[in-house]
Amino acid sequence: MKPSKLKDTDKAPRFWRDDALPFVEARTIADGREVCYTRHSHAHFSIGAITAGRSTYVHEQAAFEVSAGTVVLMNPGDVHACNPIDDEPWSYLMLYVDTAWLTDLQHQLGFSEDLAFRRFALTHTPDANLFEGLKALYEVLIDPLQDALRKQSAAVEFFTELQLHLNPADQPLREPNFKLERAADFIRDHCTQMLKLEDICAAAQLSPSYLIRAFKQHYGMTPHAFLVNQRIQFARDQLRNGRLIADVALEAGFADQAHFQRAFKQHLAATPGQYRG
Repeated sequence: MKPSKLKDTDKAPRFWRDDALPFVEARTIADGREVCYTRHSHAHFSIGAITAGRSTYVHEQAAFEVSAGTVVLMNPGDVHACNPIDDEPWSYLMLYVDTAWLTDLQHQLGFSEDLAFRRFALTHTPDANLFEGLKALYEVLIDPLQDALRKQSAAVEFFTELQLHLNPADQPLREPNFKLERAADFIRDHCTQMLKLEDICAAAQLSPSYLIRAFKQHYGMTPHAFLVNQRIQFARDQLRNGRLIADVALEAGFADQAHFQRAFKQHLAATPGQYRG
């Protein structure tokens, strides 16, 4: 498959992906007033640059105002959202990076192999070098005249510098809650099925009242919101593989295509058709 082309319309989100670089996907928005996100998370690592204007960046339990020149970072699983302020124009670009690929790079750089991924401490930074480096990498990735080796090399170079500059080795780890993690794993493993609260509670050996309260505190979203988020991640993978939208909607566990369309746009600020390309 050839690298996907970017569309010319300013208001639609534009996606880039290439089978030769399956570990990274790019997205850009020229007019952020046209898109709004619900709180969501990804299984991959995300990094973005605000290229114009300003917006509100929600990360876990905190909210920040970010403006042009800011780089935002989201560890896998971090609950986040970024939305316009008072209908002010703003624009951004994002890279979504496969967690396994980035973890392997961390190990190559000498980070402990005891953990699958070392989280980044920073949620956002005005670092000018990082900002310019991210924009430069994006331009290389979307350039149809650059070959796969050039793009791969640029990605490794940028993320190596990112790791060394924002060394996460001393970052304290999130305190584990193994029963809540069992609940989250159960939802992930059965996200396309019709789940009941008692099913999740039984898998995690938790009472409904504790699960609802503690899950939201730990993950930043309710079990139901977490389930919908996982269904969207499942659907995203299926759409990347060229599956039909109607088929994906049903396989992901949505009642119908309308529910799927609405949830997908809330999470990705793009329609399934725009994302599938």
